[in-house]
Amino acid sequence: MASEPAARQPGPRIAMVAAEPSGDIIGSHLLTGLRRYLPEAEFFGIGGGRMQAVGLESWYPMERLAVRGVVEVVGHLQEILAIRRQLVRRLLENPPDIYIGVDAPDFNLGVETRLRRAGIPTVQFVGPAVWAWGRGRIRKVRRAVQRLLAIFPFEPPLYEAQGVPVTYVGHPLADVIPEHPNREAVREQMRLPLDATVIAVLPGSRKAELHHLGDAFVGAMRLLAERVPRAHFLVPLVTRETRAQFELALHRNAATGLPLTLLFGHALEAMTAANVVLAASGTATLEAALLKRPVVIAYRMPVLTWWISRMRAFTPWVGLPNILAGELIAPEFLQDAATPDNLADAVAMLLSDDDHRRRLEERFAEIHRALRRDTADTAARAVLPYLGFQEVP
Repeated sequence: MASEPAARQPGPRIAMVAAEPSGDIIGSHLLTGLRRYLPEAEFFGIGGGRMQAVGLESWYPMERLAVRGVVEVVGHLQEILAIRRQLVRRLLENPPDIYIGVDAPDFNLGVETRLRRAGIPTVQFVGPAVWAWGRGRIRKVRRAVQRLLAIFPFEPPLYEAQGVPVTYVGHPLADVIPEHPNREAVREQMRLPLDATVIAVLPGSRKAELHHLGDAFVGAMRLLAERVPRAHFLVPLVTRETRAQFELALHRNAATGLPLTLLFGHALEAMTAANVVLAASGTATLEAALLKRPVVIAYRMPVLTWWISRMRAFTPWVGLPNILAGELIAPEFLQDAATPDNLADAVAMLLSDDDHRRRLEERFAEIHRALRRDTADTAARAVLPYLGFQEVP
C-alpha cells in the first residue's frame, strides 16, 4: 500500500507594510526575493498592486496612507492613526514571525516599536531620510528595529555610528533599469519621431504635488514649445485624479494646444525616450539618473512643511542624484524658485550643451554601479536570520 504523502509544512508568516507607490515597488522586490527561499511563506499587511501581484494579502488600501509632508498629514491623521491601531491590535492577537516595514517611517516605526516590545522580530527596509530630516530620527530607528536595510551607500555609516545594525542592499531600480537604455527602440514603440526633441515631464504622483507644481510645469512647457524646434512632451500620470488635475492646469494656462502625449503610468518609458527630464523631486529623479537622462528637479510644498524640513536638513540638496553625487549635478528649483522661466531655462540649457550632457551621463553611470547590488536577493538574505536560518541556503 502506498504511503501517504507528507503533509506540507506551513511557511513563516511575514507581515509587510508599504504606504506609497515607491514603497510598493521596493517591497515587491523584497517579497520576490523572500519567495525564492520561502515558497510556502504567507505574506500579509498593507501594500499596493505590485506587492499584491507577488502574493501579499493587503488588509487596507495603501492609498489611505499615501500622504506626504507635515502639514498634509494633519488632515488625514485620525484615519491613519486608526489604521495603525487596528493593524497593531491584529498583529499582536495573531503574531507574525517577522514584521518588515517598507519605507513610510512615520507609520512603520511606531508599529515596529510596539511589536518589538512584544518579542516580534522587526526589520525596516529603507530608513528615514535622516540627511533631510535630521539624525535625531536614528534614535527612533534604534528603538524600533533589529535591522535596517539601507538602499543608499552613504547611509550605513550614519546609522552604525548610532548603534543601529544595518545592511546595505542597494536600490532595486538599479537592478531593473538597464545600464544602456535604448532611446530609439522606445521611441519606435511609442511612435515618436527619432529626430524629435522629447521632454519628459513628471509633475508628481500625488494630488498635492500637482497642486503645487502643475501650473509651473505647464508654464515651462509653453515657453519650451516656443523655443525648442520639434519639441514633444511626454507626461506620465499615475491616476485618473492626477490626470484630471493636469488637464485642468493645461486649460487654466491656455496650453491645450501643446505638442504632448498624456500617459497612464509608463514613466520609465517616457524618460527613456526623452532627451531631458523635468521632474518633481522624488523617485522619478533617481530613475532619470539611472536612465542617464539629464534632469531638472523642482519641488514646492506648504511653507510650514518647507520651513521644518530646511531647519532639520543635513544636506543643501533635495534631489537624490545630487545627494548621491555629493554635489549639485542636476539643477534644483525649490519653492519660489520653481518658476516657469527658471525651469524652461534649465531644460533649454541641458538640451543645448552636449558636453555637459556627456559629463552628466558619466556621473549617472557611476551612481548606477554603486546602487546595483541584486537588492532582492541581498535584502532577503539579510532577513532570513530573523526567521531562524542560521545558515542562508
